[in-house]
Amino acid sequence: MSATFIEACPSDSDWIGWLKRELAPTHARKIRTAILVGGVVLCVIISMTLQVPQLALSAYMVFFGSKESRLLTTITGLGGAIGSGIAIGASLMLYKFTYGHPELRIPAMAMAVFLGLWLSRILVLGRIGFIIGFFVAVSQSIGEAVPSPELLVRGLLWLWVAVAYALAITVVLHLLFLPDSATVSAHRSKPKGLAVPDAFTNPAHVRFALKVTFAAMFCYILYSGIDWPGIRTAFITCIFIALESTEATMRKATLRIIGCLIGGVLAILSIVFLIPHMERIASLIMLVAAVAALAGWVAAGSQKIAYAGLQIAFAFFVSVFQGYAPDTDLDNIRNRVVGILLGIVVTSLIFHYVWPENESDRGGEATRSVTAKGTHVAAG
Repeated sequence: MSATFIEACPSDSDWIGWLKRELAPTHARKIRTAILVGGVVLCVIISMTLQVPQLALSAYMVFFGSKESRLLTTITGLGGAIGSGIAIGASLMLYKFTYGHPELRIPAMAMAVFLGLWLSRILVLGRIGFIIGFFVAVSQSIGEAVPSPELLVRGLLWLWVAVAYALAITVVLHLLFLPDSATVSAHRSKPKGLAVPDAFTNPAHVRFALKVTFAAMFCYILYSGIDWPGIRTAFITCIFIALESTEATMRKATLRIIGCLIGGVLAILSIVFLIPHMERIASLIMLVAAVAALAGWVAAGSQKIAYAGLQIAFAFFVSVFQGYAPDTDLDNIRNRVVGILLGIVVTSLIFHYVWPENESDRGGEATRSVTAKGTHVAAG
């Protein structure tokens, strides 16, 4: 996967031709895009009707869980639901000691990030370790914004519901409508054991986790210190764009910037020109379906551009959905874009100057490792 990100740009100057080839229609791409649009629309209807919190997260989970085969989608969905459930439980237990005590909560966040990224490197099912560490860290990072423990517990439990039901919808839709022929790519050699062979002997695993932890915690301390919680997407960005090599991380950062800028522009245009004239949920569904189709078409492409599609969806959903009605506050879009750019800059500097890990130095090991483990790379 890392090598794919490194090769994401065309080797010559034919950008237009390269982009046309990457966006070319295929039968499988059309089906996956339709599935993504259907899943997002169902999430909007269910969350709006039943008033399930975190609609933006539920809609994004459809993209997170969607993979090129039924098997991979099912594994991702089950892993995401189980991992997020374990993480919510662990975070609630931590809050017994950390709520109201930032001197304990901040080290707990750092430890969660480190363990999640370290486990994502050494475990065969690294994605589950990543999800647990990520959800624990993020849930701990928002504790100071919740006025009471009761609201905090309620919010965390609803968070798991928002994630689990969206992943369940995604898995069901893929099982029902994704063709059997798409499952061929899912067959891989079975890994031996629970961990990679060099899990406890290769210092690169620990260094990788330390670099990501330092970047994420630096951003957290920075936006907390200047009292700008709206840019907390910097914390998330540092975790999600990190890959095994410096080149791969930079390539993923580029795709994230491009995707978030496109999604942010679409959100601004929607808020300014469309949303003020919407009076029924049907109008909102049509708008969301159109953006989901664009993001889904990109996400259903090759790994050279797929990550940009996820970021189009992410930026649009978090900018437009801030409750049970569309958000018309442009400050939210500005804050999220600033946070993403901050996270990319910090991560880029750290990966470039601290223990730089080049793909050529690894001799292809990173690519084989990621393929065998099925880590968080594709899910970011």
